[in-house]
Amino acid sequence: MKFYSTNNKNLKVDLKEAVTQGLAPDNGLYMPEHIPVLPKEFFDTIHTKSFRDIAFIVAQNIIGDDVPADELRRIVDHTIQFDAPVVEVDDHAYALELFHGPTLAFKDFGARFMSQLLGYFAKEQSQEIIVLVATSGDTGSAVANGFLGVKGTKVIVLYPSGKVSEIQEKQFTTLGQNVIALEVDGTFDDCQRLVKQAFLDDVLRKKYFLTSANSINIARLIPQSFYYFYAYAQVKDKNKPVVISIPSGNFGNLTGGLLAQRMGLPIERFIATTNVNDVVPEYLKTEVFTPRPSRQTISNAMDVGNPSNFVRLLDLFDKDFARLSKDIVGYAFSDDETRAAMRHIYASTDYVMDPHGAIGYLGLIKYLEERGEDITGIFLETAHPAKFKEVVDETLSRPIDIPLPLQRFLEQPKKSIPMKSDFEGFKDFLLSTL
Repeated sequence: MKFYSTNNKNLKVDLKEAVTQGLAPDNGLYMPEHIPVLPKEFFDTIHTKSFRDIAFIVAQNIIGDDVPADELRRIVDHTIQFDAPVVEVDDHAYALELFHGPTLAFKDFGARFMSQLLGYFAKEQSQEIIVLVATSGDTGSAVANGFLGVKGTKVIVLYPSGKVSEIQEKQFTTLGQNVIALEVDGTFDDCQRLVKQAFLDDVLRKKYFLTSANSINIARLIPQSFYYFYAYAQVKDKNKPVVISIPSGNFGNLTGGLLAQRMGLPIERFIATTNVNDVVPEYLKTEVFTPRPSRQTISNAMDVGNPSNFVRLLDLFDKDFARLSKDIVGYAFSDDETRAAMRHIYASTDYVMDPHGAIGYLGLIKYLEERGEDITGIFLETAHPAKFKEVVDETLSRPIDIPLPLQRFLEQPKKSIPMKSDFEGFKDFLLSTL
């Protein structure tokens, strides 16, 4: 399989180059040259297959011969070591729980897959691979833990100071070994800008082998399609159209769902739900994309004002707004609405949602109210509520328990390096440290 840049479809590379580069030289994002459509028989029997078997079939069709089958199977089996159950929460509303991995967030799937794939490619070269990752919360913890101890790699996590929860912060600032945490005086968008500038800097590109572990990397995107297939397998017997609501920040998760749909997964429609950082829902209403500085909310992992994967959304639809807006609808919700949804579901069902899942739930309910369709509605619960304990405790007026894996992180001392948001300072740090 070849992968092209969203800025130039004639710029094509193989999987190894796409994964190790992260970002194309022309600042574009890599996309598969061809998206294979899985046969009808696969979907007819999908409910009889295990999560690992489904993921392996999907990965093999996208990746092809770029990775030997036995090695790809090992990578998939390493990735899928925990469940992603669909849980009924309300009438027509099911939560796809993606927080059963080691850092209790959906990004465990992508980070574990990418770390093993990059580790496989790292064996073929002598130079250490430097993984740069900007995070608004869960990406940093998933990537840092996924790459921890992987030979031939070093991870540098950039995160906005004071804008991630304590639990999220502890998950990537307490590890040490091959993980360095940089606490940036700025926003997530500043962190993401620094990473992108590093990839485009001639001095850094010549001196170091840089790659990214954000969802701009195709190795993060591919495994994010796996759980959409598995979710469908769990609700297939309901024999109703399936609609999926996705709480969205950088829009990698939605892109993964669209990739699954292009491979033949029968998803009727996707609902892109955001907090007040609503540049994509606004675009879906006006056909005007206006990136702007992000605003801080209680759903901090979605505080993104210029989502990188938006260019992939446009690319998948050949920039045809009519087609895109037919498959995707968008809604945005305030912190007050988010808290109200969390309280409502807890009071009526005892189900505890995190702020991001609550926004996904709100989008699904609004869609049902507007369309009145008889569907199976799924919303993504992207992180365990304990990762946002302060917000959840205050909202529900009761303390929730912290799972043991998170307690262990909280007991460790934080180790981070303060960093200004200017690129020259970041560049100097890399040159003096690596």
